[in-house]
Amino acid sequence: MKIGYEAKRAFLNTTGLGNYSRGVIRMMALDYPDNEYLLYTPKKRRNGLNFLEGLNNVKTISPKSKFFTSLWRSKGVIVDLKRDGVEVYHGLSHELPMGIHTTGIKSVVTVHDLIFVRFPQYFGFVSRKIYGAKVGYACKHADAIVAVSGKTKADLVELLGVDAGKIQVIYQGCDDSFKARQSLKRKTEVKDKYHLPDNYILNVGTIEPRKNLLVLVKALKQLPDVKLVVIGKQSPYIKQIRRYIIANQFEKRVIFLSNVRFDELPAIYQLASVFVYPSRYEGFGIPVLEALVSGTPVVAATGSCLEEAGGPDSLYVDPDDEKGFADKIALVLNDTALSQQMVEKGMQYAGKFEEKKLAAQMMGVYKNILTNA
Repeated sequence: MKIGYEAKRAFLNTTGLGNYSRGVIRMMALDYPDNEYLLYTPKKRRNGLNFLEGLNNVKTISPKSKFFTSLWRSKGVIVDLKRDGVEVYHGLSHELPMGIHTTGIKSVVTVHDLIFVRFPQYFGFVSRKIYGAKVGYACKHADAIVAVSGKTKADLVELLGVDAGKIQVIYQGCDDSFKARQSLKRKTEVKDKYHLPDNYILNVGTIEPRKNLLVLVKALKQLPDVKLVVIGKQSPYIKQIRRYIIANQFEKRVIFLSNVRFDELPAIYQLASVFVYPSRYEGFGIPVLEALVSGTPVVAATGSCLEEAGGPDSLYVDPDDEKGFADKIALVLNDTALSQQMVEKGMQYAGKFEEKKLAAQMMGVYKNILTNA
């Protein structure tokens, strides 16, 4: 089978959608090596090529011209798909090229979330219109839709009126590096490099209003003798958080880390006493899964899909309830038996996100739309 992927983000995005794209490409190429995988990207970034290591059944295709690459991605790529004999084309992040449904090439699109519909205040008018047009077109013309969580599937049905029978929920996995136990030497190196305390709460994710870090900072005020370590790209929202920290005089208890290398994250997760994710809305919430497989207990917010990512043995709190977060975090920090049980149960639950299971589900989608041609 020849399978094509919209791979721009696999090469150019270092987080989020890029991680998802790289993960899907690698797991399919490794678990189903008899197929040929064609990656269509407007350009390649040198530091994004390492995910292709050892993949001899993968080929990368870019447009001949450096001009009008957006037009190539949105429409012109169809000429290349037909030339290359692609049988299934998978748009890994919300969109498909215009006219794909007229080519005889079967198509799949992954929809990660509908944040732009649920929380329109976080997006400009033009951005909302562009996202809406792309997602709407892809969902209408795709032969199958992959939703990264049950919540995203429910939102597609409720907010866009998509036929539920067209949607398959296939969860996102996380990088294998988080599953590997870090050596004491490695942990010590990372701990010393970033001056990490012996006990700390960890939060990982873009620092923006939707991620709701302020409620965690407010909860910290009610938790003596523990520090908060925050890793994530900063937006103007950081000013509001810093004002609160300064006004309440606990600057030394919140540690913001920048330029953390991806290969250092597993050690930081594994050194943490508890991982807390108060986000108001997520498509899936990959940091929660990264914490589970790292052996770190999780406290997360209710209201979107985080219960799907964290499983029944993590703890959940209303995203506006700072006292609830403080109470749950204190429970984990002070009850060793509970914390250990959460770690063990969490790692068992994370087994449902194993790569081979996810790859088999994805291949099932591809085969199904080809069979029902």
